[in-house]
Amino acid sequence: MSKKGKKAKVPLSDEEQLLLFQQKLLAEEEMAKKKERLLNQFLKDKLAKEEHNSALNLNKINTQWRTVLREVKTKELHKDIEILSQTFERVVDCKDSSLAKDLSEAEEQHAHALRSHLHSIDQLLALQRCRLSLLEENYNMELEALTKEFETERKTIIDQHEKEIHYLQDVFMAMEQNYIDSEYESKLEFQSMWDDLKNKNLEEKHFLRLQLENIVEDLWRRFQDALKNYTDATEDRKIAFETLKVKDEKSSKEIEAQMKKIQKLQDSIIILKGKILVHSRESEEQNQDIREDKELVLVQLRKLKAQRTQARGIAQENLVKLTLESNATLKALREIVNKGEKILKLAEICRKFETEEEKVLPFYSSVLTPKEQEEIETMDLEEFNEELGKVIMDYKGMENFWKRYNKVKLEQLSLRHRRAQLLEINEKLREMLRQYLDGISVSDEVLSQLNPLFIVNHRSNLPQLLPTPTAQPGDKKPPATYSIIEAAHVVSHTL
Repeated sequence: MSKKGKKAKVPLSDEEQLLLFQQKLLAEEEMAKKKERLLNQFLKDKLAKEEHNSALNLNKINTQWRTVLREVKTKELHKDIEILSQTFERVVDCKDSSLAKDLSEAEEQHAHALRSHLHSIDQLLALQRCRLSLLEENYNMELEALTKEFETERKTIIDQHEKEIHYLQDVFMAMEQNYIDSEYESKLEFQSMWDDLKNKNLEEKHFLRLQLENIVEDLWRRFQDALKNYTDATEDRKIAFETLKVKDEKSSKEIEAQMKKIQKLQDSIIILKGKILVHSRESEEQNQDIREDKELVLVQLRKLKAQRTQARGIAQENLVKLTLESNATLKALREIVNKGEKILKLAEICRKFETEEEKVLPFYSSVLTPKEQEEIETMDLEEFNEELGKVIMDYKGMENFWKRYNKVKLEQLSLRHRRAQLLEINEKLREMLRQYLDGISVSDEVLSQLNPLFIVNHRSNLPQLLPTPTAQPGDKKPPATYSIIEAAHVVSHTL
C-alpha cells in the first residue's frame, strides 16, 4: 500500500516523450554551439598574438641585420677613404711641383706680352690723336668760311629790310593822314544830324506827355467815383483795392519806362541805319583803294620774306649738316675708344681663365698644309672685287683672333656633347638604382608593378608563359629559367 500524501506517477504518453526528447536535443545543440564559439574566439586571439609576436620578431631580426650590414659598409667606406686620401695627397704634391715651374714661365711670358701690348696701344693712340687734330683743323677752317658767308648775306638782307620798312612807314603815314581828314568831316555831319533828331524827339515827347496827362486825369476822376461807390457798397474790399492800386501805379510806371526805351531804340535804329548807309558808301571806296595798296605791299613783302626764309633755310641746313657730321664723327670715335677699352678689359678677364697650355701657346698651328698656305699668299687679289679685296686686307690682322674664337667654340661644343653623354649615363644609373630599390623594398607602388621577387603561394605576379611545344630531336633546348625568392620572404615564413 502507498503512503498518504504521495501521489502515484502518471505514465507519459508518446507525444510527451517525443517533446522531451526534442528539448534535450535542442539544449545539447546550443551547448555545442557555445563551445564552438568560445573555441573559435580563443583560436582567433591566439592567432592574433602569434601574428603580433612574429611581426615584432621579424622587425628585430631586420634591425639586427641592418646594423650588421651598416658596420660592414662603414668599414669598407673607411678603407676606401683612406686609399683615396693617400692618392689625392700624392697627386697634389705632383701638381704643386709642376705648377710652380709653370707659374714662373707663365709670369715671364705674361710680362713680355703685356709690354708689347702696351707699346702697340701707345702707337695706336698717337696715330688717333694726329688724325683727330687734322680733322679738327679742317672743321674749324670750314666753319670760319661758312660764318663769313653767312655774315655777308645777313648784312645785305638786313639793309634791304630796313629800306623796305622805311618805305612802308611813309606809305602808312600818308594813308593815316587821309583817314583823319575823312573822319573829321564825317564827325561834323554826324553832329548836325544828331542835333536835328534830338529836337524832333523832344517835341514828340512833349506832345505825348500832354496827351497822357489828360488821359490819366480822366481816368483818375472815374476811379475816384468808382472808389466812392465801391467804398459805400463794400468796405471789406477796400484793402484789396488799395493793393491793386499800388500794383497799377507800378505797372503804369513800368509801361511808361518801357515805352520810352522802345521809342529811344527805334529812333537810334533809324539814325544808325542812315549813318551806316552813308559811311558804308564812303568806306567802300576808301577800303577798295586801301586793299589795292595793301595787296601790292603784301606781294612785295611775301617776296622778300620768301627770299629771307630761303636764305635762312639754306644757312641752317648747312649748319645742321656740319653739326650732325661732327657729332657723328665724335660718337664714332667714342664708340671705337669704348670698344677698345671693353676688348682690353675682356682680354684681361679671359686671361685669368686660360689654361697653362693656352698661356704658353695662345695660337694653335694652322690646319692648312704648307702648299695651301703658299697658294693663299701668292693668290692675286685682282680676282676678287675691289671692295672685297679692301675688306680682306683690312681684316687680315684678325686671323689670330678668329683662331682663338674658333678654338673656344669647338671646346664649347665638345663640352656640350660630353654633358649630354654624362646626363644619359646619369639617367641610366638612376634607373638601375631605382630598380634595385624597388626590388629590395615593399610598397603599394612596387606591389602593383611586375616584380619577380614578389611570390605569394609559390606564385609570382609575372604573366604566365604559354606551354612550350615538345622539343624535336633536332631543335635546340631553350635556356633554363630559375625563380628567385628573397631571403627576407623565406625568413618571415620559416619563423
